[in-house]
Amino acid sequence: MLKQLNTNIGRLRLLALLEGLSLIVLVFVAMPVKYIFNDASWVKAIGPVHGVLFLLFVVNTISAGIELRWKFSETTWKVLLACIIPFGTFYVDRKILSRY
Repeated sequence: MLKQLNTNIGRLRLLALLEGLSLIVLVFVAMPVKYIFNDASWVKAIGPVHGVLFLLFVVNTISAGIELRWKFSETTWKVLLACIIPFGTFYVDRKILSRY
């Protein structure tokens, strides 16, 4: 696993997993706690973490796209779209990123 962190695609796959997991925690834990128990502390803690992971995913997608010479019209836009669609990072990791 540590060997994969030395490559752009390995880091991108890890970020895809972490970004997707942070969204799951935000949507299925933090938001219910906020609205059911009137406690916004979870959202205040998880929200920025998810935001940073989102930005890192976008930056690493562009970096991997440049390094691997992805055509924007074929691959890069799909990977970038995945981080906007809820839980899309899991799909794109399995269908696109696992090939590299």
